[in-house]
Amino acid sequence: MEQVLRTIHPPRYREFDDDFFFALCQANETTKLERDANGNIILMPPTGSETGRYNADMSGEIWSWNRRTKLGYVFDSSTGFKLPNSAVRSPDVAWISRERWDAIQETDRQGFAPLCPDFVIEIRSKSDDLKELKEKMEEYRDNGCRLGWLIDRAGKQVFIYRENGSIDIKKETGIYLSGEETLPELGIQLEW
Repeated sequence: MEQVLRTIHPPRYREFDDDFFFALCQANETTKLERDANGNIILMPPTGSETGRYNADMSGEIWSWNRRTKLGYVFDSSTGFKLPNSAVRSPDVAWISRERWDAIQETDRQGFAPLCPDFVIEIRSKSDDLKELKEKMEEYRDNGCRLGWLIDRAGKQVFIYRENGSIDIKKETGIYLSGEETLPELGIQLEW
């Protein structure tokens, strides 16, 4: 497979601040962009149809649970969050507790909200590098994420990242995922 350019290293002589990056994303709304903590811009190619369907199913599970519990807010993969380390990330699914979201000023909600979600899901597509996704999950955790699921459909495994630093790997078929204390009463039976 041919290597595709996915990271742009902006010139250091130009001030590439949060407002400029937000404007860049808005001007290129059909292109999904992220920014790492070093200021590099990562191009995120669209997922294939099967991955997109799976992403929607997972979003629906979290949305349904949240609608029942009313404990917070669910965000889709087009939402950017400015993490405390200055990276701007867009997890496939994100959830933030009501109390944390309500504490953010309305003006901050209009751009990339300056916080790390309490819960994230990243779903590996065929174009994703597993090592890079693991690093992204660690970045979420290091910036305040309480629970994260990295779902590797190709490898039929799930990596569960917890705020205490532990990582569990589930490889069996019929994996059951729990929202634990972060998303109480959430349980999802994965299907590959």
